[in-house]
Order: sequence, then C-alpha cells, then structure tokens
Amino acid sequence: MIQICPAGTRYTVKNEWLESNLSFSFGEYYDTSNIRFGPLRVFNDDTVQGGRGFGIHPHREAEIVSIVLKGQLKHEDNLGNSGIISYGNIQRISAGTGVLHSEFNASNDEEVRFLQLWFSPNEKKLTPSYEDISYDVEQLQNNLLPVISHNASERVAGIHQDLTLYLSKLDGNKTLNFQQEEGRKIYIFTIEGEISINKDSILQSQDAARITDIHEITIQANQDSFFLLIDLPGGEF
Repeated sequence: MIQICPAGTRYTVKNEWLESNLSFSFGEYYDTSNIRFGPLRVFNDDTVQGGRGFGIHPHREAEIVSIVLKGQLKHEDNLGNSGIISYGNIQRISAGTGVLHSEFNASNDEEVRFLQLWFSPNEKKLTPSYEDISYDVEQLQNNLLPVISHNASERVAGIHQDLTLYLSKLDGNKTLNFQQEEGRKIYIFTIEGEISINKDSILQSQDAARITDIHEITIQANQDSFFLLIDLPGGEF
C-alpha cells in the first residue's frame, strides 16, 4: 500500500523566528493516529531565522538525525561537541541515557532550513554519542546515495537501528528502481520537484509517502527533483 501524505496535511508551528512543519505528533501537536511509521517517530521540516534557535534542552532514547538543506546550523552539547553543519553534511545524535544540546542558526542574516528526524533505537540505555559526516553532493545525481545506515562507513553516518536513509537528485524523466526485503517499510519525502512512484502515485514538493507491503518500487522524476528515501524495518515499535 502507498499512502500519500500531502504537504498541506502537516501540522504547522509558526512564530516570528520559526516555521516548523510536523509530519508526526510532536510537542503541541498530538494525534493518536499519527504517532510513528515503524521506528520513525519525528519528521520536522524547520526554517529558523538568523541568529535564533533552540536553547539547551534534553533528549533521551532517540536517534536524532539533522539534514541541512539551506544555510548553517550550529550545534553544541554537554558531551563537548560543537560545530556548524551546512548542505552536504549529516548530523546524528544518539541520545541514549540522556544528552543536553542546543541548535541555532549560525548566521545572523540568512535563514537555515533543515530536516530533523527521530528514530527509536534498537536498544535502550545506550551511551550518548555524536557524529557528523560530509557526503559528496555530486553523487546525488540520478543515484540513491546512502548517508545514514546501521552499516556505517567514512561518508555514511552510523545509527542504532536497522535502517538506511538515502538522498537523491533525479533529473526530469529519469527513473530509479529500489528493492528491499519483504516485510519492510519505505518512507519517501520530496524535498523539491515532483516524482511518481510506480507510475500512478504522485508526490509534489514536500509531500510524503508511507509504503507497506510493496518491496519493489520505481521512482520517476516528472521534473528535476530532490528527495529522500528511508528503508525501514517492519513490525511494531
């Protein structure tokens, strides 16, 4: 089954410095029918104005992934990690038994847009850890490029869950095929452009698809497009 989640159905939080579009229950938004998709339990599309951000706050028992699409995001935590990530970087935090961190727009003039995803870890009480990696943006073109995986490598950040997150920039009318083991799930989010899944399911910019019981798909770009795909385990979490 392919369930399309249009961009307009996301819950939006907006104030003078933040616009956050929430794909799952988070903070003030709570919907018992929209808690998670497999181990994916937060997917926030955030835009933060210059010089503003999220002050020091705690997390526990979550694998937190940040993907910057525009601008620069500054991170600091109580583990001694600090730095700035931009387009071409991926950040992963294993909150485990507890971590304190802050996230701010590193620029005073330009906005930063980033996706933040939370996954349930595959084991509890992990020692908190931090990682950021750089990926080759040229390898996105007409390719599914892994950037987060339980099988970590030099340019693929590790994560404590049986999943792989891919990014892709697909030229108009080009296609990609993706196959996974039966019983798993697929989550797709269109960052820019428009794609079709198996010819008849269309995702426009910032739409998402939750796919179950289909282990092989064909993705076609109806125009130049930028999207992410997550290969997720099945079962309950």
